[in-house]
Amino acid sequence: MSKVKGLVLCGGTGTRLRPITYYFQKSMIPVGAKQKPLLEYVVRLLKFNGITDLTFLVDYKAEQIMNYFDDGSRFGVQISYTQDDPRLKGTAGSVLNAYKQSVVDHKNTLLVYYGDILTNMNVKGLLQHHGDMHASATVALASGFTVRVGMADLGKDNRIRRFVEKPKLKEPVSIGLIVLNGETLREMEQLEKEKSELDLMSDFIPHLIEIGKSVYGYLSDAFWYDVGSTEAYEKLDPSLIEDSLSYLFS
Repeated sequence: MSKVKGLVLCGGTGTRLRPITYYFQKSMIPVGAKQKPLLEYVVRLLKFNGITDLTFLVDYKAEQIMNYFDDGSRFGVQISYTQDDPRLKGTAGSVLNAYKQSVVDHKNTLLVYYGDILTNMNVKGLLQHHGDMHASATVALASGFTVRVGMADLGKDNRIRRFVEKPKLKEPVSIGLIVLNGETLREMEQLEKEKSELDLMSDFIPHLIEIGKSVYGYLSDAFWYDVGSTEAYEKLDPSLIEDSLSYLFS
């Protein structure tokens, strides 16, 4: 497998986390008993798994991130920054912009990490699986996801036959880590010409599947938590973070 480049998506305005994100970049909100920025847990996880060449894809309140992490040497990694291009919208647009800026190329293996996700996933295992399967793309998945709202089973005339409060889904869900072969960037560049906004999960991954590229899932039972909304942030138990991620600070 070619050299791994870590791309962290941390440029979004975090509208679902308002009013907190009026003051914080969403990846910089403090979490856990240590009240460290969420993004620090991401950096430490990647370093723990041997990924030290990182680029942060930034935009909104980028200065908060850059002032805290600088060149990454304090954390034992090398960090560069790429400012999002407003003409390239969406998560895939951010990745494509890094390609156009020559930050990454088709020879790299790209680990794309959504910057509002906490996890203790074995990232080495994810990358190993990607290489073993000779995949074009590998999506990290988890089963047993609990829907945060109740679900209704409707019958005739919308009569509710049964109601399940916060059910667990049987199907695995994406947890915000994707491995891409650099060669797929060429496909991303072509697809961008057809869409004004390009999302990794809803546009690009389905496109790769449609054109016959080898796209695999990596199913994991690791801890993960999406901190992407105010409700999720308020419900995040600091002890859960300490139990799952304290090893990153040892």
